[in-house]
Amino acid sequence: MASDKAHGGLSLAIPIRQKQAARTGAGRGAPADREDYYGRIKVYAQKIRETSEVGDIIAILDQALSQTRALHTADEVAIARRQVVAAERRIEQLKQELELVNKLVHEDQLTGALNRRGLDEAMAREAARAERNGTSLCAALIDIDNFKQINDAHGHQVGDIVLVHLVAIIKETIRGNDLIGRYGGEEFLLLLPDSRIDEATAVAARLQRELARKPISWGKQTLRVTFSAGVALRQAGESEAGLINRADQALYEAKRVGKDRIIVAA
Repeated sequence: MASDKAHGGLSLAIPIRQKQAARTGAGRGAPADREDYYGRIKVYAQKIRETSEVGDIIAILDQALSQTRALHTADEVAIARRQVVAAERRIEQLKQELELVNKLVHEDQLTGALNRRGLDEAMAREAARAERNGTSLCAALIDIDNFKQINDAHGHQVGDIVLVHLVAIIKETIRGNDLIGRYGGEEFLLLLPDSRIDEATAVAARLQRELARKPISWGKQTLRVTFSAGVALRQAGESEAGLINRADQALYEAKRVGKDRIIVAA
């Protein structure tokens, strides 16, 4: 469906037919510029027909938008500027719509964290980058303590508030290149590229302090939330599943020894 939309949008990126442009053209080199533009747009349209990934389509539209803007900036006399501007707006609108779709596909609707699909893609991307560049990658598996009891005592609406509250604190605390995803239920996976194990552990500890400092309040009630975490440093050649499994084992140990703990994976 996205591919069909994109094709329709790109057809509007050609402002006027070549023979019309030739009649209005006045600048030296303008026909060659236009022919090059039309050729590039056809290539972009073909690329869109051949891909089903929303992120790839958005990147192609960015290139088409750049070409359209460059044309009406450099050769406004040679083409109908009004039509070029209209094409630019349509491409930009289509790009924004696809970005929204991409966001919905990869984000957990309740918390705004990455969903499992988004998390899997991010994990694969960061693991490949770490392997390629020889850099470090840490993962922290976070599980809210006593979440079932919170739901039983206060209701699922408060449980949802707890999840949203935790993710908001995490997003406020982590770096721009760190990633948080909802791994399941009340479990979240934090990806920390270019972080040593001591740095990743310090991030988890800082999150615990922030969560303790900002309890949840509604009406006359206050709820202090804690979490346990298992932190693991990716080993060279280790699979994403292997990394998460070691973080999960460390999390299990943190739960076993008393909760509200951080354990580093062996």
